[in-house]
Amino acid sequence: MERKRDYYEILGIGRDADEQTIKKAYRKLAKTYHPDTNTGNKAAEEKFKEATEAYTVLSDPEKKKLYDQFGHAGLEGTPGETGGYGNAYSSSDGSYREFHFEGGDMNDIFGDIFGDAFGGRDRKRYSGFHRDGFDSTGRFYGRGFSGEGFRSKGPDLHAELSVTFDEAAFGCDKIITLQNPETPGDKAQSLQVHIPAGIENGKSIRLRGKGLPGLGKGEPGDLLLKVHVGEKAGFCRKGMDIYTTAEVPFTTAVFGGEVTVPTIDGNVVCRIREGVQSGTKIRLRGKGVVSMKNPDVRGDQYVTIQIQVPRTLNPEARQKLKEFEHACAAGNPKRNNGNGSAA
Repeated sequence: MERKRDYYEILGIGRDADEQTIKKAYRKLAKTYHPDTNTGNKAAEEKFKEATEAYTVLSDPEKKKLYDQFGHAGLEGTPGETGGYGNAYSSSDGSYREFHFEGGDMNDIFGDIFGDAFGGRDRKRYSGFHRDGFDSTGRFYGRGFSGEGFRSKGPDLHAELSVTFDEAAFGCDKIITLQNPETPGDKAQSLQVHIPAGIENGKSIRLRGKGLPGLGKGEPGDLLLKVHVGEKAGFCRKGMDIYTTAEVPFTTAVFGGEVTVPTIDGNVVCRIREGVQSGTKIRLRGKGVVSMKNPDVRGDQYVTIQIQVPRTLNPEARQKLKEFEHACAAGNPKRNNGNGSAA
């Protein structure tokens, strides 16, 4: 049987190497010999497999201790020597291989080597992202090392987009410019985005296939645009409903009448009943924002009445108002006469 090479020799490190030194040595070899960068190179494939096996053992304290004491013989019968942790095994057609990376965080390793594609330095930016080729334990699946069988969807990109109050209410089309953060020297791409009517502040629009490229033949990720809806003077939106106020002249509040109220569809005339009180709410059905789920459904608009009190009066108006006050007092004997006693 062919004698196995010393694991320390494979990684090019001394037997007193610490964890970081082992990791750094493996990272360098993996970057050099990884199958995705050496398609069809059998020698590179073997070196990558050999380095991975060495790292799998030396990065695991228990297996490293056995290896340091007994060499390869100390690992016989352990998972590391039976395909459980580092070795490759093939199915009958020789096309399927499985590797278990334990004793080290392989997402970190490959992130350092290949950047965003495996999490790496921008992991926070792509939080929640994971590659299809690795499961939660760092287990890699692939059909050989030809690069043809391994594929993984690219990571999603996240961006923000601002729209006006009316653009969110009625929908619109916006032109955005995309620039790949990994290749800032590349030409920017313009893209038309449809903003659906009724979208709320903070919601996201998913543009499928507009994220970063996939690995191998994997499809690209998506672009998620978080929408920020601007404010509109005099209007407050809560879900599909809109809230506004309407100032009503004092005399209109007393005698009743009509008042013009602005809505997102234009001005409407509302009937004000006689004796309306400040703070009264008028409901305008169907004058709110359309539902994103059903374009035939719209919210309502709620109008709060605010009665205008004259700040100044000419002599004639003041006299008439005094007469009004006296007339009201005469019709209500219990009304306070202003000096603390009843009239």
